[in-house]
Amino acid sequence: MDDSEPIRLRPRGPDPRTSQDRDTSNDRDAAFRRPPEPKRATFTRQELNQILHVYGRKVAAGEWKDYALDFERDTATFSVFRRASEIPLYRIEKTPKLARKQGAYSVVSQTGLILKRGHDLGRVLNVLDKRLRLVD
Repeated sequence: MDDSEPIRLRPRGPDPRTSQDRDTSNDRDAAFRRPPEPKRATFTRQELNQILHVYGRKVAAGEWKDYALDFERDTATFSVFRRASEIPLYRIEKTPKLARKQGAYSVVSQTGLILKRGHDLGRVLNVLDKRLRLVD
């Protein structure tokens, strides 16, 4: 090989010019390819700030003691507990799949009843600030 000759590089894998004719099922790189990981539903920083603002007020009032975050593929959940050993009092859920329909945000009670659902997190969280009135 002479210094004046160009270096010719071969492409990795199947030749793109002949890939239409070849069966790619026996491709040696196919065994090492991973399927793309599914995206998980998460809360943004602004959403967490709104949720933690309400949570901080309720902790200061002595109503809530603990919380848990759970990020699944379809739903992000912020669970609120009176004590750590109990089931959650409320679950604040974000389901991006429902964003165009009923609204991505919902507040679910301890019994599974959806208290409020909507497109705006601030308005949905207002259901937690309402005071209960006793009727004589």
